[in-house]
Amino acid sequence: MRSSLPLVAVLLLAGFVLSFTASEYTLRLLNMAVIASVAVVGLNFAFGYAGLISLGHAAFVGLGAYTLAILTTQAGWSPWLAAIPAILGTGLVAAALGYPLLRLKGHYLALATLGLNVSFSIVAANWIEVTGGTNGIARIPGLSILGHDLKDERSFLWFGLAVLAVLSVLALAIHGSRIGRAMMAVRDDETAAAMTGINVTGVSVSAFALSAIYAAVAGCLFATHVHFVSPDDFSYAHSITHLAMLIVGGEATVAGAIIGATLLTFLPEWFRIFGDGYLAFFGLMMLAILVFLPTGIMGLLRRWRRAPRPGTAPHGAARS
Repeated sequence: MRSSLPLVAVLLLAGFVLSFTASEYTLRLLNMAVIASVAVVGLNFAFGYAGLISLGHAAFVGLGAYTLAILTTQAGWSPWLAAIPAILGTGLVAAALGYPLLRLKGHYLALATLGLNVSFSIVAANWIEVTGGTNGIARIPGLSILGHDLKDERSFLWFGLAVLAVLSVLALAIHGSRIGRAMMAVRDDETAAAMTGINVTGVSVSAFALSAIYAAVAGCLFATHVHFVSPDDFSYAHSITHLAMLIVGGEATVAGAIIGATLLTFLPEWFRIFGDGYLAFFGLMMLAILVFLPTGIMGLLRRWRRAPRPGTAPHGAARS
């Protein structure tokens, strides 16, 4: 935890400093990167810590966003009050679904969670009376703190960075805790973990539920920032993107989740200079990262940090 916390702090501080000089367009991208970071830090519990391949993460982001949107626009709740059942309810739904789903392993679990995301999109698109169907839900009220509305991109970014900071510290604390070590033990070898007395099912469901809770927080941030939600915002393609963000940044690391989420938020925009072929360039870069950096950017940084510096003797070598 101690080695990761400084890097996370530097990343968050960099976002805060950029908020004073960035254009309105860049500020909007930074906000989307922060929201994605919250979601991917959450996915890290399931995939990075517990080794659960989830391709349904966007469904939990959507469940949180839609719950807040429905309660604020149809029941007249404030966004702050609506966020409570949105977040806790999503966690409970994930826990309930986790018990049957997590009996599956590997690619079977990936397919099952992918089916969960597709099912969510179908329900959101067809339950017109509640979700608005493909037209979505508009005019979602924004957040207000002590009478100050977070309407502009800069104010919302400061709030988003504060939320990300709190959730990142919590994730780092869980990583170093008993439950965090149990998650990683289950990831490495379920049989050995069970033999040491770890409740494998309980630990896996806990990781899945924690992942969904973070996703719901991201969904609430998205809804109050964009003021609009629709089924397309939470499709299975977004789940795949979340997983790619975590792998590119470096799984099982909070800093890697933030780096990957930020990089994959900005890269598609930067590659638009290539015109209609920008997606091809983006795809090739993604492929190169996955092939040549299988442990992600954080893995590269760890190797660079451990590499002997010029003029220094290798560890254990005799000094002349």
